[in-house]
Amino acid sequence: MNGASRTATAVAQASLCEPPEVPLVERVRQGDRDAFGKLYDLYAPMVHGILLARVPCDDVDDLVQDVFLLAFKRIQTLREAGAFGGWLAMIARNRAVDFHRRKRETEELPENLGVRESADTEALEALRLIRTLPDAYRETLILRLVEGMTGPEIAERTGLTPASVRVNLHRGMKLLREKLGMEKKS
Repeated sequence: MNGASRTATAVAQASLCEPPEVPLVERVRQGDRDAFGKLYDLYAPMVHGILLARVPCDDVDDLVQDVFLLAFKRIQTLREAGAFGGWLAMIARNRAVDFHRRKRETEELPENLGVRESADTEALEALRLIRTLPDAYRETLILRLVEGMTGPEIAERTGLTPASVRVNLHRGMKLLREKLGMEKKS
């Protein structure tokens, strides 16, 4: 095999391992709005889950739109197209922090972070309890339980390692079960 065919083979193999968002990010950088729509479809559940873990339910949809608008405006600053998921997750987390900062300036945050007291369903109670967990557990649990993402999907989209996602899900579920009274505390 000569050098040129080895290089072509290496390029072909690299593109097989390339995350699906890489060509989409490159197309968006060239002004392709349809490609951005595909990125939105691919990543909206992750962004929704990250925000749902951090802000009141009523504000999540608006913030999802804000996150994607900001990402679209700043996509040229993304250094590595393959890091799009982690970069987008960081934008979502920062928007949640900004949301609470602005909210604190005008009023004190409600204790229940948007969960209506009159709603007495198990799902809302579980969501309320998930929101009391540490950030890492809260985010991965919501992405898994609410958004229905698999562990590998969470890892791929957020930039976490699969092992970190597994540990966060395991520890988060254990804490959630304890809070729900389903598991005896040691």
